[in-house]
Amino acid sequence: MGPKKNKSESGQVKRKTVRTTIELKKEIIAKHENGVRVSDLAVQYSMAKSTISTILKNKETIKRANVAKGVTTLTKQRPQILEEVEKLLLIFINEKQLRGDSISETFICEKALEIYDDLVKKTPGTSTSAFVFKASRGWFENFKNRSGIHNVVRHGEGASSDKEGAEKFVAEFSKLMMEEGYAPQQVFNADETGLFWKKMPKRTYITKEEKALPGHKPMKDRLTLLLCGNASGDFKVKPLLVYHSDNPRVFKRNNIMKSKLPVMWRANSKAWVTRQFFVEWVHEVFAPSVKEYLQEKNLPIKCLLLLDNAPAHPPGLEEDLVEEFDFIRVKYLPPNTTPLLQPMDQQVISNFKKLYTKSLFRKCFEVTNDTRLTLKEFWKNHFHILNCVHLIDNAWNQVTYRTMNSAWRKLWPDCVPERDFEGFNEEIVDDIVSIGQSIGLEVDNEDIEELVEDHSTELTTEELEHLQNEQQRILAEDMSSGEEEGKEDIPSSVIKEICAKWGDVQAFVEKSHPDTMVANRAVHLFNENVMSHFRKILQKRQKQQTMDKFLIKDLPAQKRQKREATPEVPLPDVFMEGDSPSRQ
Repeated sequence: MGPKKNKSESGQVKRKTVRTTIELKKEIIAKHENGVRVSDLAVQYSMAKSTISTILKNKETIKRANVAKGVTTLTKQRPQILEEVEKLLLIFINEKQLRGDSISETFICEKALEIYDDLVKKTPGTSTSAFVFKASRGWFENFKNRSGIHNVVRHGEGASSDKEGAEKFVAEFSKLMMEEGYAPQQVFNADETGLFWKKMPKRTYITKEEKALPGHKPMKDRLTLLLCGNASGDFKVKPLLVYHSDNPRVFKRNNIMKSKLPVMWRANSKAWVTRQFFVEWVHEVFAPSVKEYLQEKNLPIKCLLLLDNAPAHPPGLEEDLVEEFDFIRVKYLPPNTTPLLQPMDQQVISNFKKLYTKSLFRKCFEVTNDTRLTLKEFWKNHFHILNCVHLIDNAWNQVTYRTMNSAWRKLWPDCVPERDFEGFNEEIVDDIVSIGQSIGLEVDNEDIEELVEDHSTELTTEELEHLQNEQQRILAEDMSSGEEEGKEDIPSSVIKEICAKWGDVQAFVEKSHPDTMVANRAVHLFNENVMSHFRKILQKRQKQQTMDKFLIKDLPAQKRQKREATPEVPLPDVFMEGDSPSRQ
C-alpha cells in the first residue's frame, strides 16, 4: 500500500511532501543492500517506489556525503565547513550540558561564529569566499531540530547565576536538615570535573616541545572525574574516572586489575560521565561505602546526596536504587545555582587540581633526581595514565577535611565552624612553583593559577577538533577490536533480520514519541554507535563475496567447471613439516 494522498481544493490528489534526511537515505540504502526489497521499503517509510528508486540511483553520492545530522539535501550552497562547524558545536554543547549548564540561543550562535572564524583562518583559500555564515535565527532553529539539543534558553545568558533562587534554596535546605535531623556526616555532594591530566603551564619548554611534535598532543588528553565527600569532611568517596580507552596499553603491560584501582574505571569515546556510569557508581561505590562508614560511626543508616542538574544525574535516581540502598535520599540544586552553592565548586575541585599539579611536579622532580632520564624523556615516553591515576589518588587523599567542610559554608553555614582559611591555597601554589623551579621550569604563581583555571575554561576550536578526532579513533578501534574478538561470526541472515527490525523500531519511535528532538537524538546515537557496527560487518562480507565471485569468474571456463564439479576432499588432520596440502 502506497503513502497516503490528500485532495486539494480543486479535487486533485496531492501527495504529502516528505523531507527525507541524508541520514535516513543512508539507512534506506543500507537496508536495500542487506536484501530488503524496494516495495517493502516504500511501505515501511511511506514513500513512493519511485522515490526509493531515486535514492538508490544516487546511493554512491549519498553514501559519500559527510553531513551534519538532519540535513535533507546535498547542495552546493551548504559548504563542508558548515558541516564541521555543527559537528564541533554539538560536542561543545554536550560538554556544557554535562556540567549542568543551561545555555542560551545567543550563546550557541556566538560559539558557532567563533568556531567558523577559527576554521576559516586554519583553511585559507577554501571555497568559503562566496558564503557568509551569520548564525541566524533560521540557522539555529534548523540546527536545533537536526541535532535534538535541549535545555536551551531562548533569551539571555543561560548560565547566569540565580541569586534569588539560591537564597531561597539555602533556607529550604537548612529547614530540611533540621526537620530530618541530618548530621554533617550523613550529607554528601558529588560533582564532575574535567582534567587535562598531562597539561603543563603554558610557558614551560615541555609545552613548547609538544607543539612541535607531529600528532603528539598529550596536553589535550582529557579525562572526567566524579568527586564526592560529606559535609563534615571526614569521608571522601572513591572517585569515578571516565577515560576514552577501556584498557590502555600500560594496563595490559602491567596486568592491571581495574577493580583494584583507587578509582572506579569506566570508558567511552568522549571520556564523559553518562547516566549509566553514574548509576553504576552509586550502586557499586557510593552506597556500600557510605553504609559501611555510617555503621562504623554508629550513626543512623540514612544519608542525603546533593546533586546538580547535569544530564548524567537521573531525576528518578531514588527509584532506581535497589532495596538495600533505599536509605539514600537525593536532593537537586535549582538550575543556575551551582556556582553559588554547590560545595564541590567552592574551592574543593580547585584545591584538588592544585594538589594534583603539586603531585605531578613532585613526580617529575623524583624522576629527574633519581634516574638518568631528562624531564623531556620522562614526559614523552614514560608518563602514562597509570601514573595519573596514582597522582589523582594522592591528590584526593591530600584534600583536607577542613577544605571539604568549609565548602558547605554558603549552603549550610550551621555545619561549618568559624575558621581562618586565608592563605591555605596560596601555600600550595607556592610549593608548586618552588618544585617547578627546582627542576628548571620557568613558572610563577600566575602560571599555576592559570593552569588550574584552564581545566574549567571553555574548549577552544582546536580542542573540540581534537576531541572529535579522538572519539572517531576510539570508535574505530573499538569496532576493529570487536571483530578481532570473534564477534563477527554472527550469521549474515541474523544481522539482516535485526537491521530490518531496528528499522521498524526507529520508524515507530520517530512517529510515536511525544518529544521529537529527544527521539531523533536517541535514534541517531544508537545508529552511529551501535547499528553502524553491524552494517559494516555486512558491507565487509559483501565485498568479500564480490571478490570471490570475481576471482572465480576470471578462471578459464574449463577449470571453473572442473572445480565446481570436483567434490571437496577433507585434508588430514596432520601432515609432515614441509608438506603442503596439495602434496597429500
